[in-house]
Amino acid sequence: MARNAEEHVVGGRIRLPNPIVQRPLQQVLKRLLMALGVLALTVLIVMLDRAGYHDNADEEVDFLDAIYYATVTLSTTGYGDIVPHSDSARLVNVLLVTPLRVLFLIILVGTTLEVLTERTREEWRLKRWRTTLRDHTVIIGFGTKGRSAVQTLCATGLKKDQIVIVDPSSKVIEAANADGFTGVVGDATRSDVLLRAELQRARQIVIATQRDDTAVLVALTARQLNRGAKIVAAVREEENAPLLRQSGADAVITSASAAGRLLGLSVLSPSAGAVMEDLIQQGSGLDLVERPVIKAEVGKNVRETDDLVISVLRGHRLLGYDDPAASPLQLTDRVITIVRASSAPPRLSTPPE
Repeated sequence: MARNAEEHVVGGRIRLPNPIVQRPLQQVLKRLLMALGVLALTVLIVMLDRAGYHDNADEEVDFLDAIYYATVTLSTTGYGDIVPHSDSARLVNVLLVTPLRVLFLIILVGTTLEVLTERTREEWRLKRWRTTLRDHTVIIGFGTKGRSAVQTLCATGLKKDQIVIVDPSSKVIEAANADGFTGVVGDATRSDVLLRAELQRARQIVIATQRDDTAVLVALTARQLNRGAKIVAAVREEENAPLLRQSGADAVITSASAAGRLLGLSVLSPSAGAVMEDLIQQGSGLDLVERPVIKAEVGKNVRETDDLVISVLRGHRLLGYDDPAASPLQLTDRVITIVRASSAPPRLSTPPE
C-alpha cells in the first residue's frame, strides 16, 4: 500500500536537523507572562506617583485609573483623559514608561520577528550547507534497510553531517532530523530532488527503496547525475539484480536471498550463523575491514600479515586468500580483513579512483 498522499512531496524540500526549541504553547505563555509583568510594573510606577497625574473625569487617580492608564499607554492608544501634569510624573514617563511601552510592543510582535529571524537563519544555514557539502553519502530510503546502512556507516566513523537522507515521507524525514541527519523530502526518481541532496557531488550513494522498480529508476537517475560515485543498491528479488547493475549500480545486495541464506546457515550451523551475524553488525565483535596494503606488508605472503586477510583487491580483480596470484602483496593492493571491532580503523577506506 502506498503511503498517504499528504506524506509525499514531489518537489524536494530540504530539512536540516534543528536544535531543540520550546513548544509553541510554552513560548506563548512565556511572552504573555512577560507582557503582564510589564503591565504590572507600569501600574506600580503610576500608583507610586499618582499625585502627579490628572484625571479629567474626577481629578483623582486610583488603582483602576492606574490600570486603565497603563493599558492605553502601553498599547499606544493614548486617549488623553489621564495625563501626567507634574514634572516628576512627566520625567518618569520619559525614563521608565516609554521604554516599557517599547518593550511591551516588542513582546507583542515577538512571534512575527521570530518567524522572520528563523526564516533568515534557515536560508543562511541552507546556503552554508550547500557550500560546504562535498564527498558525502546519500541514503535513498530511510526504512529498515536504510537505517541499518546508516548505523553501519556511523559505526565506521562517518559523521552525521556527511549523510543526507532522501525519502518521500515527511514523517520519515522528521525522524531522520531528530537523529541529527539532513533530509530531503521528495521522490528520488526525480532528478531535481536528487540535486537538492547535492547528489552530483556525493562520493557514495545507497539505494534502499521499498520497490525494485523504484530502485532501478533511482539508479539510472543517480548515475546520470554522478558518473564517479559508488552506488550500492538493495533489491528484494534476485532476478532484478542484473537489471540494477545495468542501470549503474556498482554493487547489488539481494535482501531476501541474503536473509534466507543466513537463516539456512543458522539452521545447519548455529555457531557459523552467529559469526556471520557478528560480521554484519559493524562496530561490535568481529568486523570486516577493507584497507590499503602498508609498506611493511609489501612482498609478503597473504598469511604472513598481522591481520586475517580473506581477500585481496588488485585492480578490478578480487582474489581469495588461497589464490596463488594473491601473493606476494603489492603496494597498490587493497586487502579485506577480519579484525576485532576495538582494533578496527575509525572508518572504512574509500576505494581507489
